[in-house]
Amino acid sequence: MPKIVCFGPGPKFKGGISNYNTSLAKTLDKDPENEVHIVSWTNQYPSIIPREFVDKSSKSDFLEGTRIQVKYITNYNNPLSWKETAKYIASLNPDKVIFQWAISIQGIPMGSIAKWLRKNSSAEVIFDLHFVVQKEGSTIDERLTKIGIKHAETYITHAFKTVNELKALFPNMDMLVNEDGARSDKKGQRSVIKLFHPVYDLYQPDPNFDVESFKKELGLKKNVFLFFGFIRKYKGLHNAIKAFKKVAEQRDDVSFLICGEEFWATLDTSKFTTKLKRFLFGIAQALFLKNKESEQDYRPLKLVDELNLSDSVVVKNEFVANEDVHKYFQVSDCSILYYLTATPSGVESLTYNFELPILATNVGHFPETVKDGFNGYLAEAENIDSMANQMLKFLDSPIPKENVSKAAEFMSWENYVKAILNN
Repeated sequence: MPKIVCFGPGPKFKGGISNYNTSLAKTLDKDPENEVHIVSWTNQYPSIIPREFVDKSSKSDFLEGTRIQVKYITNYNNPLSWKETAKYIASLNPDKVIFQWAISIQGIPMGSIAKWLRKNSSAEVIFDLHFVVQKEGSTIDERLTKIGIKHAETYITHAFKTVNELKALFPNMDMLVNEDGARSDKKGQRSVIKLFHPVYDLYQPDPNFDVESFKKELGLKKNVFLFFGFIRKYKGLHNAIKAFKKVAEQRDDVSFLICGEEFWATLDTSKFTTKLKRFLFGIAQALFLKNKESEQDYRPLKLVDELNLSDSVVVKNEFVANEDVHKYFQVSDCSILYYLTATPSGVESLTYNFELPILATNVGHFPETVKDGFNGYLAEAENIDSMANQMLKFLDSPIPKENVSKAAEFMSWENYVKAILNN
């Protein structure tokens, strides 16, 4: 019986990487021949980071009905737990250990665990790379990324952009790049499997959901643009709101539905501990961020009032519980991803699951997955007029849902897992 360990945030955590790790484990668990374990952080980041990462809203259990075993053991702030984690994983005698790599700050603990496993176990150490070059670059990101991922023997990427970044990071590394899961048998050569971000199946449309009633409850108009997910600056919500303003000036039948919590506004700022964390984290950002610009005070929702859009923008500024996610996608007509920079996006994948077209900027991997005029429309990055024009174009020439399904049909978790297990 193959044993597979998925190392990354367990299902009790918020966010796309937790959902991703859980989806991967659930797909592996569908094969009765597999024994699947999730080995998770207890604390993913330095304690000074002023943010709540645990999902305290959802009631549904994604692992219900599975055989998956979960172990919360790795504390970023306790190096002793890193060795304990490595020993625990080795004690399971796994065939494969799949690390979810999504932020460079985790480089030292993850690199330590991977290095120990390469020396002390026979498991194939795989790094599933959600990025190589981090969106919010700092002066030490590249160094931490090298430390974190250099001990992998197999890499998975979700876009050719990431493959190229990996080659640039390790210019002297011999790599076998493929799209079918082939592993190299050449000594010293690493396998790089270019796949995709699979379409999430954790969230499903409810065929009995009363869409019109919920639209009325929210005060939505006929045509609904959706922004969903954590509010981060790289996602360009400030530009999307400005573009929507131009659309709303020409159409009176449009709404912009914004669902998600502001990433740096999840703790009570009146508490001393929060103030202290924000102060210390601000110092760290000032020292290490390349552009010296902190995101802690990014508040694009203020634009709604500043641009007099309160009658056509509906905001749910909080973390959406798992069991409620489908409601917001089912009342929407398309998803807005006007990102400043982009790696394969969990929100993009989630959007495909609800057969919604995507309006994205022509950055990162989006040109690989969003075919302009077929399953969505592409706008020029940082160009408000271009974004507004594409929103108007969508209203005049809607994208058929069947086009969205066709474009995403190969991006299944089953195809993804098949490539991972191919050895």
